[in-house]
Amino acid sequence: MNDVIEPVSATLAERAKLVLGKRNLVFIGLMGAGKSAIGRLTAQALGIPFVDSDHEIERVSRMTISDLFARYGEDEFRALETRVLKRLLRSGPRVVSTGGGAYINERSRRQIKKGGLTVWLNAELDVLWERVNKRDTRPLLKTENPKQTLENLMNARYPIYAEADLTVLSRDVKKETMVEDVLTAVIEYQDKKTHE
Repeated sequence: MNDVIEPVSATLAERAKLVLGKRNLVFIGLMGAGKSAIGRLTAQALGIPFVDSDHEIERVSRMTISDLFARYGEDEFRALETRVLKRLLRSGPRVVSTGGGAYINERSRRQIKKGGLTVWLNAELDVLWERVNKRDTRPLLKTENPKQTLENLMNARYPIYAEADLTVLSRDVKKETMVEDVLTAVIEYQDKKTHE
């Protein structure tokens, strides 16, 4: 049996691209929600560039996120993240995936809201845990009870993520299905705005 990746509906992608115009599509959510994977595929479907803000931070600082946290602490990291996001969101359209804490930081959140349409990939605890517990590259999960830490992060961050323009449920389905959910949410957002 072959694993054939089904293309996302071209019509759906074209309609979503029209709605976006010159705006960026910015993915927010907790670690493991799929911001990079779904963001990259969404950018491909839309035919626009993709950038991962964490990778960009690592590129400009020449350090890993974990090393930045360890050496400079979270406050310094968030200041750098805000500067990088401001630069990335200056022009569009592009798809941008952000780190889990970016939208929580008030200055970064202002840049993100100003710079594009926000999509919160909302995932349940078990889905996130299944995705993140295999790697130890998450600085915020280097705790005594990482699953409890993840749940605490959900409780603290989800009310802020809920301010996003769009919410799409991140679940265990084919990635193309998730991309179609995102594109549909973009189109429905425009329809809702038109009828307000």
